[in-house]
Amino acid sequence: MSRGIIDTEETLDKPSQKTLQMIWKEGADWNAVNLLKRPNAEETVKPTFSVIKGVQPFEHNYYTSEAFYKHDTERGVLKNVYGQRVMRVSEDFMIAMLGALEDEVGQAGATEIMYKCGYRWGLEDMRSFCGRAQAEFQVQLEKMRVGFLLEEWWWPLTITGWGTWRYDFRQKEKGLLYVELYESAVAKSIGDIGSAVCYFYAGMFAAVFSVLAKRNLASVEMQCYSMGEDYCKFVISDYEKVDAAGFWRSQGATSKDIMKKLSVM
Repeated sequence: MSRGIIDTEETLDKPSQKTLQMIWKEGADWNAVNLLKRPNAEETVKPTFSVIKGVQPFEHNYYTSEAFYKHDTERGVLKNVYGQRVMRVSEDFMIAMLGALEDEVGQAGATEIMYKCGYRWGLEDMRSFCGRAQAEFQVQLEKMRVGFLLEEWWWPLTITGWGTWRYDFRQKEKGLLYVELYESAVAKSIGDIGSAVCYFYAGMFAAVFSVLAKRNLASVEMQCYSMGEDYCKFVISDYEKVDAAGFWRSQGATSKDIMKKLSVM
């Protein structure tokens, strides 16, 4: 949680408004951008974006495997450009991990655990991102457009193998956000098994958009690559709409059918 401060009223999958606001208000994290810093960089955050001619204070174009990963061969440690330790795993690892979890707690228990893990991971990742983005671009978070924030948040996930995405805000006035996910690390590993499997992603999207909206949201996958679809699709909204979408999917409704039903709720 945000610097170890947790509201006593929150639960694992429903953080308090206070916690969501604290994550949003994180200050600049200069340690996270040490490897991106250039000699002309100053640790200052400005109220607006400013045009900087010539060499930029912080490197921004580091989304290649060679630039993003830092190998310490002597210690056998792999870190990313933000100094976070990471681990590369194979598709077999993903299958074994999910299979073992299901064997241990059953399918229903495994899906709940994966959703909650994704949610908690999303909260922590947003906490890190909010501080890192302000330092790298030297501007207050509130002055960054939502589209810019979302793309900057997602790009590290693309380079680390979590896939690509496209988000849709066209029904935001109805409280509905949609995300299309391509090359899901989970679904591509498991393959076509006739059911949705990307519960970790659903939890992660719920957490990220909860932080950006500063209120609790939930998410459910409406269609999945593991259901034979070309890509995965999620809806992010309030708990009532998400529960309804999950029920309709369980009854065999397509994502288009679900979207039509949600638009008139």
